[in-house]
This record gives sequence, structure tokens and C-alpha cells, in this order.
Amino acid sequence: MEYKSSLFLIGKNTSDAEILAVGENAYEQQAHLTCLMLDLAPALPYYAYGSTAYGSMTIPEDWSDLVRKCHVDIKKRAEETGALLAKAGASGEVQPVISSAIDIKHNVSQRARTCDIAHIAPDLRDDETIFNEAAHGVLFHSPVGLMLNGDPLIRRDRVFVAWDGGQPAASAVHAALPYLLAAQEVVIGCFDPAGMARQNGEDPGAGLAAWLSHHRCPVTLAQYPSGRAEIGRCILERAREAGADMVVMGAYGHSRWREAVFGGTTRTMMEQTSLPVLLAH
Repeated sequence: MEYKSSLFLIGKNTSDAEILAVGENAYEQQAHLTCLMLDLAPALPYYAYGSTAYGSMTIPEDWSDLVRKCHVDIKKRAEETGALLAKAGASGEVQPVISSAIDIKHNVSQRARTCDIAHIAPDLRDDETIFNEAAHGVLFHSPVGLMLNGDPLIRRDRVFVAWDGGQPAASAVHAALPYLLAAQEVVIGCFDPAGMARQNGEDPGAGLAAWLSHHRCPVTLAQYPSGRAEIGRCILERAREAGADMVVMGAYGHSRWREAVFGGTTRTMMEQTSLPVLLAH
């Protein structure tokens, strides 16, 4: 694999086994691993205690103790995680970060901008706020791809590319190029091709297939009708039929707000946990 640095987004509860496995893969690939340990800062309880007659907030006496304990706990866990990386022989570091929900995406994006790829530990799904903000920090504020449900330093033999010709899909393909070059088979899947824009009379996906062929990727171009089914479900079904061990696709072809409210392909693929998916925007 050509990825030489990976951003691993973890929490205080990410298991030792998960960290060791990722560390061992990083060692085998001689890749540098940056572990960003995320936690939410204790909420300032002004809504419960109100204000004095002069308008200043009344903060309970034990709140500062709660904040201090939070910092002590995450620092201790970060040190334990660093020891696990050392045990695995991996080159890397652990950076603990406690922040408000709104600042998570900024902390994540700053680290992601100087890594090759990012991925999220499975246990971060348990906190929807952290998971969503971390994912959006990578996708909307950094130039790298985001891997879900898998370690990005593991080779993938059969890759399914969900292609619609848009900018997010193109970004995802470029982010996934190391996987595509190493794969035994790459399937380009176009859904409802009659509705896709055609360029120079080419069939949808033909230009991508030609480009990947120049890289000597073993490419198969397939076109599927959706039958008005939700596209995310169609991608999962066709990828499984193709025996794919990873899906590559663009994220948020529509606005983030629209997909959050009404649902969409990105939301479906981010919520599923059965198949590794590489996303980019």
C-alpha cells in the first residue's frame, strides 16, 4: 500500500485489541499512525443553575473537579494507548483532545490535513455527536478520504466503485487509488445510467474505466437499474454480489442538511457496519 500515514480517530473506550490490531498493521506497512483520542468536554451547567441578579452565571462547586477528572482520565488512557503502539512496534503518537461538540471537526480536520487517510474506531459510533462531527471534519474540511468499518492499511482484493460522475465520486476514486492499483478486481457500478450525464457519447463510467485501465487496474464496468430502490441499499446489494471487500463512493452529493433530514445514499452507507467503505467529498 502507498499510504504512509494514517489518522486513527479513537475514544477512551476503544479496546486494547482494536488499537493493537491497527498498530500491528501500521508496523507491517511501515506507516506512521496518529491516534487522535476524542472526548466531549463536560457541559457548562448554566441552564440548570441560572444566573444571579447581576447577570453572572452560578457554576456549581464540583464542576471544575469534573473537568479536571476528565482531563486526568483521558491523559491516562492516552498513555496506555501509547504503550500499546510501542508493544506493536508501530511508529506513531497519541493526542488526547477534549473539546465542545462544535470544535471536534476543527480538531480532526487539522490533523487529517497532514495524513494520507483517516479512519474511525467502531466504538465511536456509540456517541453520535462525536462520530458525526469527526466524520464531517474529515469529509468537509480535509483533502483525504475517510474509511469506515475497516483498517485503511489492509489490502483489499475486490473493490466496488459506486460511480455517478460527480465531483465527490471523483475525489473518492483518487483517494482510493492505492487500493485500486493493488486490487485483483475493480468493479465500477453505475446506477440508473440512462439518467446520468453522457460526455462525448461515452457510456456512463467508460471514462473512469479507461483511466483506471491506463493504470493497469483490472476493471469491470457494470450498469444497474435501481428499480426506484434506495441507491445506498442497491450499492450494498451489488457490492456483495460482486464479492467486494470494500466500497468506494463520493459522500454528500446533496447538501449535508438535506441528507441529514431526508436521508440519502451517504447516510445509508455511513450507518451500515457490514462492509468497509471509503468516502470522500
